[in-house]
Amino acid sequence: MNYRDRIVADPEILGGRARIRGTRIPVATVLLMLARHAPEEVLEHYPELTEEDLKAVLAYAAELAEERVLSI
Repeated sequence: MNYRDRIVADPEILGGRARIRGTRIPVATVLLMLARHAPEEVLEHYPELTEEDLKAVLAYAAELAEERVLSI
């Protein structure tokens, strides 16, 4: 799965925040929804999204989690 096909950012839309292509739905919003609800519920709340969009969001988040973080 190449999340870059579904996750985009444009400085003119949502201030450049990552979002689902073709929507104004931020990736962060979808991640929070997935943390609190079953995927089916997320899709019910956002019918314009697909299962592939949800997988792309998770793949994007997984790549971000690979970033090296210095201990505080």
